[in-house]
Amino acid sequence: MCGFTGFIGEVSNPDVVLENMMNQIIHRGPDSAGTFTDGEAALGFRRLSIIDLENGSQPLYNEDQSLVLIFNGEIYNYQDIRKDLIEKGHTFTTETDSEVLIHGYEEYGTKLVTKLRGMFAFVIWDRNKKRAFAARDMFGIKPFYYAHMNGTLMFGSEIKTFLPHPHFDKVLNEKALKPYLTFQFPVLNETFFKGVFKLPAAHYMTYENGKVTTTRYWEPKFNPEERPLDEIVEEIDSVVRDSIKAHQISDVKVGSFLSSGVDSSYVASVLKPDKTFTVGFSAQNFSEIDTAKELSKELGIENVNEVLDPEECFNKIDEIQYIMDEPHSNPSIVPLYFLAELARKHVTVVLSGEGADELFGGYEEYDESSSMKKYKKVPGFIRRPVSEVAKMLPEVRGKHFLMKGGLPVEETFIGQAHIFEEQEAANILTAKYNDAPSVKDIVMPVYKKAAGEDDLTKKQILDLNLWLVDDILLKADKMSMAHSIELRVPFLDKEVMKVASKVPTRYRVNDVDTKYAFRVASKRALPEAWANRKKIGFPVPIRLWIQEEKYFNKIKESFESPEAAQFFDQQAIVKLLTDHYEGKAKNQRKIWTIYMFLVWYKKYFS
Repeated sequence: MCGFTGFIGEVSNPDVVLENMMNQIIHRGPDSAGTFTDGEAALGFRRLSIIDLENGSQPLYNEDQSLVLIFNGEIYNYQDIRKDLIEKGHTFTTETDSEVLIHGYEEYGTKLVTKLRGMFAFVIWDRNKKRAFAARDMFGIKPFYYAHMNGTLMFGSEIKTFLPHPHFDKVLNEKALKPYLTFQFPVLNETFFKGVFKLPAAHYMTYENGKVTTTRYWEPKFNPEERPLDEIVEEIDSVVRDSIKAHQISDVKVGSFLSSGVDSSYVASVLKPDKTFTVGFSAQNFSEIDTAKELSKELGIENVNEVLDPEECFNKIDEIQYIMDEPHSNPSIVPLYFLAELARKHVTVVLSGEGADELFGGYEEYDESSSMKKYKKVPGFIRRPVSEVAKMLPEVRGKHFLMKGGLPVEETFIGQAHIFEEQEAANILTAKYNDAPSVKDIVMPVYKKAAGEDDLTKKQILDLNLWLVDDILLKADKMSMAHSIELRVPFLDKEVMKVASKVPTRYRVNDVDTKYAFRVASKRALPEAWANRKKIGFPVPIRLWIQEEKYFNKIKESFESPEAAQFFDQQAIVKLLTDHYEGKAKNQRKIWTIYMFLVWYKKYFS
């Protein structure tokens, strides 16, 4: 696990520029550094040593050094690919998983990406053809950013690596703020920095003769197969165990994050590491430490845990938003930062439970309440006009129920976070920031790919394309790498996806539970009480924090600042804050989303 950066384009002092860019991401790879500069191309690498500790430094080269590689991630089937390549005549100089990429590109071309099982972002520079080839893994576990500015292509694991480059223009993308207020994460392909883009998950990119071309090589799809439940459960448990085994390959210590939920519990129970790691808050119902300790004790594992202090959390928010590169208001980022810090004192690699909900149907939003099921028995020709009327109502109780009951899922579901309604966001923004892609512009291209699927599958496909990549996985990568720790996600594996895609809808979500077949499978490793636990996420008491005077005043000062006046109707956002503080409304998520943006903006633009 590492970080990389680089550029293709002429500068007067490429070695100095590259070193300055690499210095921005020392946290991603504190063990060593490597560089390649040759004419117009400059590639830089920071290493966190995991496999082949002695010989795994990058950049790596092919036999005649015509190809140069920088790579972030892990390839779990590298030994099989390596064997095939050796049989085809390729010569390896290291035992790393990285080297299969460069010889694999020689042998398979762009088809290499379809053979890989793992998480990855990498760049290969062809010195003879003056062509760059880059790719990102199928789920988007590892980040990849690029910018084509002033005749130079810049690329890297984090946006901040571009800041020292003389050709980089740091300009705020005015179209990014409004969608962020609704989704809580940077949902656009163009980032909050104008001209800086994310290479989307499951894409590869080529750069030649000054032209960037991106190509999608995989789409998440579900193809349910009718089979006995016992057979499905057996297959799930088998592939989960196989994936966890593959994900524990390492030459350094491996641990596991552990909450009270079934996902991380399943991982810990199969992995059985020496240590599991948990954090929580002292506020009632905001800690999973006791449950994690109980399971760890039952498994004979040491649970290392920490109760977080609100003051310490607030003091780190500036740093957290800086590390994220773009504003991000998922509150769980805060405890995740401290969880990674805690784990790094003991291990270099941790396994975590991300992805099971999206693959196997685990979110509550994938289910329908009993009230909704009854309401949907009312004929559609009645529910539809009622929902259209409800859309026009102010935010009153029952509005969303009526909308969801009569409108297609494409018009009611945007993912696992929905902070500001679109019109609400428009009302608090200044005119300059209202010219932005609509929610419909963002979600409909994904929904069109899922046309003809049932509503549950449509929701899963939307989350796999948006929420999982730019919320769940982005924060997991940035917060773990902030502390130089490699986070692995065994549920987000191509073989696990093959099995998940075959699970019938009724065994994903039914009247018994969400993620039904997966939970049944987990009982083969877990006590039943853990397999049946409801998902509670990563609870953070921001509602309580904002009602404390010192934090209320800190946020109010930000809301009343000159920076805030550029973007927001200050009277409106201060009212949101005051109403919450006085107990008139529960506005914590809206307040937090605005506040995180302002904290981020101050770090990067003030």
